[in-house]
Amino acid sequence: MNNFEGTDQLWSVEDVAAYLRVPVKTLYQWKWRGEGPPVSKVGRHLRYDSASVRAWVAGLEAA
Repeated sequence: MNNFEGTDQLWSVEDVAAYLRVPVKTLYQWKWRGEGPPVSKVGRHLRYDSASVRAWVAGLEAA
């Protein structure tokens, strides 16, 4: 995914890693520890709601 703006949608782990500029492995570690943005499992895949990821980042910036 190249465009992170626009309509709310589900992002893959790779999309969120690119958006946050962190390694994919970091997202898996955060999920395992119960940290990071809210994540859902869709079938066998992890998916992140784009609005939730943006809200999580905004919460970090406000803290």
